[in-house]
Amino acid sequence: MKQHYDIVIIGSGLGGLVSANILAREGYSVCVLEKNNQYGGNLQTFTRDKTIFDTGVHYIGGLSEGQNLHRYFRYLGITDELSLKKLDENGFDVITFDNDDKEYHYAQGYENFIDTLSAQFPKEQTAIKAYCSRLRETCAQFPLYELKHGKPYYDNTEVFRTGAKTYIDSLTKNKKLRAVLAGTNFLYAGDAERTPFYVHALSVNSYIESAYRCVNGGSQISRILIRKLKQYGGETYKYHEVTGFDVGENRITGVRTKNGKQIKGNTFISNIEPKLTIDLIGEDKFRKSYVSRIKNIENTVSAFSLYIVLNPGTFKYLNRNYYHFRDHTKVWDAQNYTEESWPEGYMVSMGVKKDTRTWGDSLTAMTYMRYEEVKHWENTFNTVASKNDRGQTYEEFKARKTECFLRELEKKFPGLRECIHAVYASTPLSYRDYIGCHQGSMYGYVKDVNNHMRSFVSPRTKIKNLFFTGQSINMHGILGVTIGAVITCSEILGKDYLLNQIIETSKQEEVS
Repeated sequence: MKQHYDIVIIGSGLGGLVSANILAREGYSVCVLEKNNQYGGNLQTFTRDKTIFDTGVHYIGGLSEGQNLHRYFRYLGITDELSLKKLDENGFDVITFDNDDKEYHYAQGYENFIDTLSAQFPKEQTAIKAYCSRLRETCAQFPLYELKHGKPYYDNTEVFRTGAKTYIDSLTKNKKLRAVLAGTNFLYAGDAERTPFYVHALSVNSYIESAYRCVNGGSQISRILIRKLKQYGGETYKYHEVTGFDVGENRITGVRTKNGKQIKGNTFISNIEPKLTIDLIGEDKFRKSYVSRIKNIENTVSAFSLYIVLNPGTFKYLNRNYYHFRDHTKVWDAQNYTEESWPEGYMVSMGVKKDTRTWGDSLTAMTYMRYEEVKHWENTFNTVASKNDRGQTYEEFKARKTECFLRELEKKFPGLRECIHAVYASTPLSYRDYIGCHQGSMYGYVKDVNNHMRSFVSPRTKIKNLFFTGQSINMHGILGVTIGAVITCSEILGKDYLLNQIIETSKQEEVS
């Protein structure tokens, strides 16, 4: 490790690794510091009973030739090394409800999407077409989403004023179709009163264009990015938890790590959550109004997840994801559950290996869980790098929730229990400790149609050489965080310059 770097990045989530690659290929000396034993943030995988599970990346959109994420990954030079399996083109996502035997399919490709849904709602083709047009029109309002030059998205206030539920409900009186169109709102923790339509559009559009699973998990993305980074001379260090920043004359001069290192640099990019960054630097180093605004931004809800190891040859592999709700009139209300009604909705996905054919070996099910449910144990901390026991009451809590969730899953997948070899669970505390998100937040900060600037966090801070990146900047998800890293690096390199480099390099990569 050198004594001094041009760029020091704290946190190796996707935003940090993409930023590192962009700046290293521009000739900067770059160092990435990670507290855990594994790089990648939400890209992390883990193994139970020789079975690989994803922490957060269950599928990726926009990765077919010429699509937006494909072009960004082309620029980063990682596209050809990815191992992917395309999900079912006629139903990559399936929406289902209690007391309804039908399965409502999201098909890949807009024409296919319209035809497939129209076959299930023959009288609603006009509404379905209008919905698809609005999705694409909304996405076009975000220049970097389409790799185009244009004014920053946050300057265009018009696009923030439409609520997701409000718009979807305006399309049709058919309540079942409304529920189906809103059915994947687990992708962004949809809220009936607050979620803007642009969040829905940016989340759903790229999956309709194309949808893939990562073979053997999403950690391959971080491994490839680190390998590319090292080719450009960049460095990465795990087990290097940053515990403090050195600040002088409104500049960061260095960071201190738990293992006693001091790393100096010219520019610092925090890929850890802004609230946590402020705590590490010290509130006194920022304006009180700034600290107050950041601290008071509401986090999105967290999750409770089951990771199920399946007995060989017992449960057929499903090349699609399921979004299930108890009540089709309450698809926007699943995070407002009670103790008795939990879980009101969930998402199910399956892992895939190179040799996966007929039978699956793993299943992951996720549902909402508010942080308040685990607040009793919030002073405990547990990761692979720092093993701790949260105690018997915590294990009993997880066991009770696991049993309750399994009962719901068996209603949808009869006989599931007989297929289970082992089951593991994670709570908001798991996401908090392993991913580093405040209170285990699934998707960073709440986007509110009633006050769209409330959750806006600029990548540039009031400290001259400190920048933010990650899911709290721009949008969450693989595509959102990648674009967020481009926005962060544009503050250092220049917006037009960097975008031109991405466009030209991706074109050259495609030709070669």
